Amino acid sequence: MSDDAEYLGVLQDYYASQRVMPSFAKICQLLNFSSRASAAALVARLKLQGYLDATETGRLKPGKRFFERLLADDAVRAGMPSPAHNGSADSLTIDEYLVDQPSKTLLIPVKGDSMIDAGILPDDVVVVEKRQLASVGDIVVAIVDGEFTLKTLGREKGQFVLYPANKAYPVIRPEGQLEIFGVVVGQFRKYG
Repeated sequence: MSDDAEYLGVLQDYYASQRVMPSFAKICQLLNFSSRASAAALVARLKLQGYLDATETGRLKPGKRFFERLLADDAVRAGMPSPAHNGSADSLTIDEYLVDQPSKTLLIPVKGDSMIDAGILPDDVVVVEKRQLASVGDIVVAIVDGEFTLKTLGREKGQFVLYPANKAYPVIRPEGQLEIFGVVVGQFRKYG
């Protein structure tokens, strides 16, 4: 059973590169199984644990837990080093962590550097929950005069304004309509 985690990792890597689950024959090839029965037994165990599922036609597909990633027991310090622990007791999916309402959530790539002091860099991807209401201080995707922008919602003299997080950019004080498209609930970036 301890090998199942390794086997699952191979299946996850295959899915990440091919965007389709392998056939039973391919599973035998990937995992060096000598019989289809070994692949079928592994698939049955992974189905019971929620990692794999089947379509109506019987093809394998990712199960509810397939996209879970290990969550370390301890946080890593960004300050002084602390003793390292290699244990991991839990897992989570990125959707589970960042997305409350899948039907109202978009991933939007960031262009430009007006939010760098808020830690949002060009080519980051922001997780945006589509909603028209936001609070002062929220980072929002707003529509100003028909154009989208990513800024922090503020208020001056009873009017909503949009604050950049880069001193090189001015505060946006809309003369026309300001509409909130959505609120940023998370972000991510890929290094390297």
